[in-house]
Amino acid sequence: MTLSTAADTTLRAKIDDLRNNLCSVIRGKSEVVELVLTALFAGGSVLIEDVPGVGKTTLAKALAASVELKFQRVQCTPDLLPADIFGFSVYNPQEGVFRFRSGPIFTNILLLDEINRASPRTQSALLEAMAEGQVTIEGELRKLEAPFLVIATQNPVGHHGTFPLPESQLDRFLLQLTMEYPDPKSEMEILYSQTSAHPLHALKTVLTHDELIDCQERVKSIHVAENVAAYLVAIVGRTRTDSRLKLGCSPRGSLQLFRAAQAIAFLHNRDFVLPDDVQKAATPVLAHRLSSARSAHASTAAKREIVADIVSQVNVPV
Repeated sequence: MTLSTAADTTLRAKIDDLRNNLCSVIRGKSEVVELVLTALFAGGSVLIEDVPGVGKTTLAKALAASVELKFQRVQCTPDLLPADIFGFSVYNPQEGVFRFRSGPIFTNILLLDEINRASPRTQSALLEAMAEGQVTIEGELRKLEAPFLVIATQNPVGHHGTFPLPESQLDRFLLQLTMEYPDPKSEMEILYSQTSAHPLHALKTVLTHDELIDCQERVKSIHVAENVAAYLVAIVGRTRTDSRLKLGCSPRGSLQLFRAAQAIAFLHNRDFVLPDDVQKAATPVLAHRLSSARSAHASTAAKREIVADIVSQVNVPV
């Protein structure tokens, strides 16, 4: 079944425009764009890991420019405090009261540049916001406006001046991406696309806040047959028994994989999930949640290979 009403056809056209917007800025990375849109419609956060200069921040800014959402950016440094992100109370001597001054976390899309340069204290402060859409400041619970997602970039583990993200923090990200270097043809396009101005400056909003909320609700209604769900659970279960892994995927990871597969089906204009959707989502959703038995800080590529191998071992439902 596919979308058919006039309103749905218009919405589908806007989603295509959103995809084209991102592809016009991030050349030759259609798979990366697809996964970022998967996270957006699934309502999950994204961790983008790669070396400097390959377009991590540009991708986040292009997404923010294409959707009618509030956007804030924080440059993470070792001296960044939780209050710098959440906000704090300021005393007003004229009124004799404290007034709360909100921080950049009160937004829809929060870009955290180089998150692994922030101290463990600041990293941990983000757990509640990413998992529950709320923050506790000075003993008071404050709700974040929906939709809320974090797009965080980080340099590869081991770079000078970085603090590795703990497992609990990594588990809050729906998926992890790597940009990688562009191919020669795409790099040529990048060179000529920026001769006069950056294409990012020409982007226009193509999806409204309400339309995004509607898309996220549609994703939740995508049907997942029992045998496909059992296939998903079997893949996750293998991560908990594989001898190459010390820590497998948690039930939160199962839920995230379930939602990501629904979002992929939605992006392909289907109202049901295929095993192919689970396979596409498995590596970016599961790999960063795993801990290697050989090294606590095994490379992302190594863990991705393990997930791909596990997926290949599980029988695909007919």
